[in-house]
Amino acid sequence: MSVRPALASDVPEILALIRGLAEYEKALDEVTATEEDLRACLFCENPQVFCHVATREGVVVGIAIWHLNYSTWLGKHGIYLEDLFVVPQERGHGHGMALLKELARICVERDYERLQWWVLDWNQPSIEFYKSLGAVAMDEWTVFRLSGRALKKLGKTQ
Repeated sequence: MSVRPALASDVPEILALIRGLAEYEKALDEVTATEEDLRACLFCENPQVFCHVATREGVVVGIAIWHLNYSTWLGKHGIYLEDLFVVPQERGHGHGMALLKELARICVERDYERLQWWVLDWNQPSIEFYKSLGAVAMDEWTVFRLSGRALKKLGKTQ
């Protein structure tokens, strides 16, 4: 087992794992990302999103897709983990832990103060895993999203 930054050649596997996560979260029909989209974001001249992969015997079995966030209160960057997914047959072998450890290592090395993510409230196995690491649920916060028609309406120039 190993964890490493993703390579452009990993893009088909990364997309397959994104689709696997979406299927697990009962939202596969919402995935519109393509391999070209991922290549353009992950492997451009100045990427704003990053991916690490977990491999076993050279096969990609897990992903951590992340980007930087910022805390005005701390005055420091942090990592926002967008997606963490390990294929079902490889769960329980330490891949998820290895991916999280790598992101935590990056935070410590770069003096980032936070590593944070969302988890669906029904995903009890993941919630328990995260709590076992010392992660704290931010239950007092409500997530808002503006997208689609509402985003376009608000973003129209006056």
